[in-house]
Amino acid sequence: MHTGGLKMNNPKKTSIVIALLGIFIAFSSFGNETFAQQSGRRHHGPPPEAYTACEDKSEGDTAEFVSPRGDTVTGTCELEGDRLVLRPENPPEHMGRNNIDE
Repeated sequence: MHTGGLKMNNPKKTSIVIALLGIFIAFSSFGNETFAQQSGRRHHGPPPEAYTACEDKSEGDTAEFVSPRGDTVTGTCELEGDRLVLRPENPPEHMGRNNIDE
């Protein structure tokens, strides 16, 4: 009699398939996040300090902040949506990629 569907006559093979599927799902879920962390990638957009630097300022005002790397970033406050954000005068060369000189 043919019942259709998948035949799982060997419990050992079934266990191996289930284990491999579990491993695949685990790596698929966490792989991208782990790779991004290991490669030094960050979120896109200005850092929080760029917004803080322009608090109590007007559009077009100059401002500055100290980056997490210890550099002083100077620039002009510009409107982004409904908030002011500091646009650097000299954006870092490494924006969007890792800096290999460090």
